[in-house]
Amino acid sequence: MQLNVLVIGNGGREHAIVAALAKSPLVGKLYCMKGNAGIAELAECVDVDYCDLKAVGDWVDAHPDVGYAVIAPDDPLALGLADELEARGHKVFGPNKRAAQIESSKAFAKELMKKYGIPTAAYETFDNYDDALAYVEKGKLPVVLKADGLALGKGVLICETLEEAKDGLRRIMLDKAFGAAGNKVVVEEYLTGKEFTPGEEVSVLTFTDGKTIVPMIASCDHKRVFDGDKGPNTGGMGTFTPCPFYDDAVAEEVKEKILLPTVRALNAEGRPFKGVLYFGLMRTPDGMKVVEYNARFGDPETQVVLPMLKTDLMEIFLAVTEERLADVKIEWEEGACVCVVLASGGYPQHYEKGKPIEIGDLDEGVFLYHAGTKREDGVLKTNGGRVIGVCAKGATVAEARKKAYRNVEKIRFDGMQYRKDIGIKYVRAH
Repeated sequence: MQLNVLVIGNGGREHAIVAALAKSPLVGKLYCMKGNAGIAELAECVDVDYCDLKAVGDWVDAHPDVGYAVIAPDDPLALGLADELEARGHKVFGPNKRAAQIESSKAFAKELMKKYGIPTAAYETFDNYDDALAYVEKGKLPVVLKADGLALGKGVLICETLEEAKDGLRRIMLDKAFGAAGNKVVVEEYLTGKEFTPGEEVSVLTFTDGKTIVPMIASCDHKRVFDGDKGPNTGGMGTFTPCPFYDDAVAEEVKEKILLPTVRALNAEGRPFKGVLYFGLMRTPDGMKVVEYNARFGDPETQVVLPMLKTDLMEIFLAVTEERLADVKIEWEEGACVCVVLASGGYPQHYEKGKPIEIGDLDEGVFLYHAGTKREDGVLKTNGGRVIGVCAKGATVAEARKKAYRNVEKIRFDGMQYRKDIGIKYVRAH
């Protein structure tokens, strides 16, 4: 019997989830709240504020044909949408509010790692600006400042100089550039890569039902807005898989020292986690360390990971919900996938919406994941900072990368910006 499924969210990650679910024989009709122009081609879009827990619950109650809900973004998870829907008797994919705090509070996550011996950067937490400033003035540079709460992936500042650090603290704690997320700040040691170069980060998304943990294939995100990892942090400007250094030996080390200890720590704290637990990791001279946790699929990592998944995604979701993940064999395709994000001019700061988008004839095997798009009077237009992810698969990263960039050139909108170096380090290293 097929299930009608509601996917909650409106970005490229949600488009990738909807596209994967659309292929499942277990899935009937798809709904998406709120969706975008690309998702609308696969699902019925529902205009309900997904951070209004009662409104979402009332809508699901009023649509008894919906048998399952997938909560993809961080905000509704942090607010407790999974708890709300489960309390109303609905099946949900996504952690409850207490488990989702591993992402919604940087301070909680750091304290959890410290308590349970999970390797991470040294840090201190402050809720007083003067105390934070005094600590930064005496500390080592570069330094990383993290707004404690959720900030759309932009609440992390890497400060090279003392002036940058002072300015960053002021923006987070006094100017409230990230709102209430900046009421508390984590001041963190800046980790360097194993070869003492930045950028040796890897994202490992994992399915877990609170007992079993199944890592997905590893991917590499590009956070800074400009080529060469310059400019401010964004929600992610592109990604690729596989990761150049994440071999079987590293994966085993990470599983034993980081993945399993984290799930066990959450269980020990009475916060069992069911859903996708995201590990942002750095390869350092002292081994792999946790940079950040997310309580859901990453964006844009999902856009390169799910296209490589051979197993039915809905089968996995149901196994997680029903705590029988150990019974599912999850398989992946060989090869590589690259995603290049096309963003609005001015992103991640100020940008305009409503720019018409032209898309030419794309090569076979290239797929577009819409993020900030809408259709207005039949015309496709921009409707956000990150607009479209151009994704391509290939036998190698070099091949997938070449195909993705060839098709980037077939898309146009006023002010379009994108990085031209997604995956280039991998290609040069191989």
